[in-house]
Amino acid sequence: MRVAVIAAEAVPYSKTGGLGDVAGALPKALRQVGVDSLLITPCYLQTKSEYLWQTAIDDLWVDWRGGSYRAKVFYSEANGSPTFLIDAPEYFHRDSIYGYREDHERFAFFNHAALLLLRRIGQAPDIVHLNDWHCGFAAVELASNRKWDPYWSNTKTVFSIHNMAYQGVFGTEDLWNFGLGSDFARNAFMSNGAASAMKAGLEISDTLSTVSRRYSFEIQSPENGYGLDWLVRQRASRLIGITNGVDYDVWNPQTDPEIDAHFSLDNLDGKIECKRLLLDQFSLPIDLNRPIFASITRLTAQKGIDLMMQVAGEILEAGAYIISLGSGERAYENFWQRLRDHAPHQVGVYRGYNEKLAHQIEAGADMFMMPSKFEPCGLNQMYSLRYGTVPIVRAVGGLDDTVRNFDAVNGLGNGFKFEAYSADKFQEKIYEAIFAYGDKDTWRTLQRNGMSDDNSWENAARKYVELYEWTRRL
Repeated sequence: MRVAVIAAEAVPYSKTGGLGDVAGALPKALRQVGVDSLLITPCYLQTKSEYLWQTAIDDLWVDWRGGSYRAKVFYSEANGSPTFLIDAPEYFHRDSIYGYREDHERFAFFNHAALLLLRRIGQAPDIVHLNDWHCGFAAVELASNRKWDPYWSNTKTVFSIHNMAYQGVFGTEDLWNFGLGSDFARNAFMSNGAASAMKAGLEISDTLSTVSRRYSFEIQSPENGYGLDWLVRQRASRLIGITNGVDYDVWNPQTDPEIDAHFSLDNLDGKIECKRLLLDQFSLPIDLNRPIFASITRLTAQKGIDLMMQVAGEILEAGAYIISLGSGERAYENFWQRLRDHAPHQVGVYRGYNEKLAHQIEAGADMFMMPSKFEPCGLNQMYSLRYGTVPIVRAVGGLDDTVRNFDAVNGLGNGFKFEAYSADKFQEKIYEAIFAYGDKDTWRTLQRNGMSDDNSWENAARKYVELYEWTRRL
């Protein structure tokens, strides 16, 4: 089976969130289970030159907006699978990956170029796996082409929803500029008087997937469907939830090159050293008996930062440390800085993102906070489990699928989770975690339960293979 994964970002070439982790890891995992897979993604200004191994194509001519645009294509296998990076400086050499008023045009161009590239490099794939609204354009173009072009006659599409909150909405007048002005295309994109690339992908793709089982049900509700829940319910028979995996070649405390001491399920001594080094890095007093509560996240309302703000005082009163890595909304950034100024001997803050530091925090922290309003899948809770860092989460999306509430009586469970979006409920779980931390044997049980879980990409990849085979039969 030949599968082409198309995504707007992919580790290590680019990343703003979980989509980048998934798109970078899945093609590699597919190859490991015997699938002929490749990845197509943009070449951004932020893409490190060391990842651009060679120029694959110097003259990918893209008919676009009444003219012809010459793009370059780089080839790499830095993520463990054949990867083609489309280099179009006018669209992708920007100060940030997203956030521009013409983002819809940028990714419409990318989709069109990606399909042209597939024709250029060989036989048609059996499956084109599209990711999030950025790739809704390709779903429509491929479906249109399949009606008349023999090259695409046996190619099916899978469309993965990573976050329904972002839908790629733009003015319908631009559809003509993108070569998507047919009645078929316009009907696919039309949503409340505007065009939505997410809606097009949902409506036209052969099958749909989300990044966790619970999220596949959540997006069928008005609360989490963001105006498209009716369409998801309509296509529910073609929808499946597959929880993302973790690349254990990258996130493994036994071999992680980003941390200075290694440890395992059977020997956690290195984790104590990682904790000491983490406290020292943030210039905090070295007291290894006090727990560290950590957060690594975008500072947005989705991530439950307001709940963290409400419980931070109680965490500090309990004598614990708090370490935060992330950036985002100014009010949240300012809060963490004020907390650091208020309690400089208990709080460590890094504003921005630092991949090496993220590994060091996962290795050195004791608890990881993820009280999200919604979380399609989440990856940090799975990283935390692998590193013996106990997650405290709200039971939504992939957090609910991967974290089992700890029962101190029978010793089962790998973390703490609560249902209602409430600071009081979050605080209860924090107190439970602190209580469990006070008993060394109980805490070791919790850590080992989490470290024993298999959230590998190999498991997830096999489920995707089943999805692809089902899609081909339709």
